[in-house]
Amino acid sequence: MKRLTKIALLTPLAAAMFPGFALADTSSEIAALRDRLEQLEAQVAQQKATPAPVTSNSSVSFGDTKFSFGGYVKVDALYSRFSDGSVAGSSSGRDFYVPSATPISAGNGNASSVFDMHAQQTRFFFKTETPASDGKSVKAYIEMDFQSPARGSERVTNNYDPGLRHAFLTYDKWLIGQTWTTFQDLGALPETVDFVGSSDGTVFGRQPQVRYSTGNWQFSVENAETALASRSVPAGAVSITDQGSNAMPDLVARYTHKADFGHISVAALARQLKTSQNAAGQDETTEGYGISLSGKYNLSSGDDIRYMATYGSGLGRYVALGTSGDAVVDASGNLEAIDVVAGYVTYRHLWSDKLRSSIQASVLSIDNPDILAPTAAISDANKTIFSGLTNIIYSVTPKLDIGAEYLHANREVEDGRDGNLDRLQFMAKYSF
Repeated sequence: MKRLTKIALLTPLAAAMFPGFALADTSSEIAALRDRLEQLEAQVAQQKATPAPVTSNSSVSFGDTKFSFGGYVKVDALYSRFSDGSVAGSSSGRDFYVPSATPISAGNGNASSVFDMHAQQTRFFFKTETPASDGKSVKAYIEMDFQSPARGSERVTNNYDPGLRHAFLTYDKWLIGQTWTTFQDLGALPETVDFVGSSDGTVFGRQPQVRYSTGNWQFSVENAETALASRSVPAGAVSITDQGSNAMPDLVARYTHKADFGHISVAALARQLKTSQNAAGQDETTEGYGISLSGKYNLSSGDDIRYMATYGSGLGRYVALGTSGDAVVDASGNLEAIDVVAGYVTYRHLWSDKLRSSIQASVLSIDNPDILAPTAAISDANKTIFSGLTNIIYSVTPKLDIGAEYLHANREVEDGRDGNLDRLQFMAKYSF
């Protein structure tokens, strides 16, 4: 463009100094050059007015809104040995550790061993951020994986349905939508090859909520759901069913203190338990509560200790992946909450910049009401579950991890029957 401008300016000068240079149609050529120059200037102006998408790693901006995408691909291989029975291939207990899925028997049962491979923990997320007129930002986050109970045939396609993990928006100090319950401390969770790890001692759950955060405090109103435990007659098998009849949301408050040593956090939960399945078919309600202490302690070597201890009544669906019910209808037709104690401790050691290991012990103790105690009929209400694991994880690159883990677990029910699980698991995980 600059070259065209110079030609347009120098042509009249050359014609005056050197008459032979002038051409009969010089004026028309100059006019054409000026027209072309104006067209180019208009194109540049249009490009400045309409900026192209700006990309940076996994993000792109359109207008004022920034879009980001990420996730990981994870492949697991598991060899599981059950001491007292077998687990159906459709059970989630074949894909990751579910405390209530360990088979039990009286005495020495028939052991079974199975090998499984899957990639259904693969997940992806999508998030946006848009500036607001007040200088703050409105953010949205959606995350999905394929750890859904619905699945295709392993004989043909091994397809899995996508499942919604998170879907929420944030503005200033507010969060609205589905994400981890405020009663759960994400910063205290251990690094494991298994989907959750020793989940019997862990507060774990995602649900819709409205959360307000200020300073070290978080307060939330969360989705309520009563999980009712009941025993069939005469078989005595205990089942847990969702009631869907709650009239009040669950209320959670959390305080977290962070310092150089790590963090320590205390959470409290208050909830209403409700059912219409008493003997008279009438609504029955009672109260549930819980308190949880958790944290992470950093050691000077780069190692750390992570822990969680939880106690309460009516906490079944918040602890150990729903191993216990929240409450049971007693012989008088009243709703009685079930008490639980749960906890774990994990030590994480760094062998090098790329190699690390964790060792964890976890326990769940359930104080079932008398209605679930063993009688002449068999009762398989869960009583005590414990587990331990150790692993080693190596970062081939900053985004590619491979790992191996051994887990041992024991499940005991009210009538004394129990069973063990021994599992060796391998994984490869690439984050993007």
